[in-house]
Amino acid sequence: MEKIGAVKEKFASCPVGELKSLLAFYREDARSGVQAECKKAQRRLQALETEKERTWQMKRYEREYQSLGYICGIDEAGRGPLAGPVVAGAVILPPDCGILYINDSKQLSAKKREELYAVILREALSVGVGMVEPARIDQINILQATYEAMREAVKKLDPVPDILLNDAVTIPGIAIRQVPIVKGDQKSMSIAAASIVAKVTRDRMMEEYDRQYPGYGFLAHKGYGAAAHVEALRKYGPTPIHRRSFLKNILQEGLDE
Repeated sequence: MEKIGAVKEKFASCPVGELKSLLAFYREDARSGVQAECKKAQRRLQALETEKERTWQMKRYEREYQSLGYICGIDEAGRGPLAGPVVAGAVILPPDCGILYINDSKQLSAKKREELYAVILREALSVGVGMVEPARIDQINILQATYEAMREAVKKLDPVPDILLNDAVTIPGIAIRQVPIVKGDQKSMSIAAASIVAKVTRDRMMEEYDRQYPGYGFLAHKGYGAAAHVEALRKYGPTPIHRRSFLKNILQEGLDE
């Protein structure tokens, strides 16, 4: 008789798509260890069905507007940090897109974002990225810089989208029909995919900046106003990638202390 350890290994290494057949094979094996593995497998299958249903719900806007043609989701990363660019992602997914686990990038681990980023780049019909650097942010303000990054991302798409699903904003200067969706990165697969592209792109840039400007902790906080970041600013002063318009109060407080 097959040892329990071997059965456990089969279940552990089995792709979820093949679990049903493995379950059918071992379902009549009454040993408690085997039945425990069968229950784990059933939970995996139930989790998969739950994820498929969540993904179906995430595509409700895509289904609503599919008759219009190419649908593009747009989102940004980096509006709030003290340093680094603001980055926008624009993604056109295929109508039959079946990528699972896409979600608001903030709800995903860094590892999962990286995994999904690779899948999105491989399966999307088109992906565009736009970014605006700190000096430009200081010049025109963060909201206008965000719009500029979004327009740049859309311009890089091929094919040209017929409708834009945006995360809560209407982008000026674009003739394409737009649908702003509040918390869109939690409600639209296209917007969520764009949020992942923007987040991963920006995080990779901040990791490189961490090597260029050690001591500020960019690897950990990605430029946001963490206590360690503020302390480093007051100790070393701003770098070329800091947004000077975001630092006035922080640096002034440092001088007043």
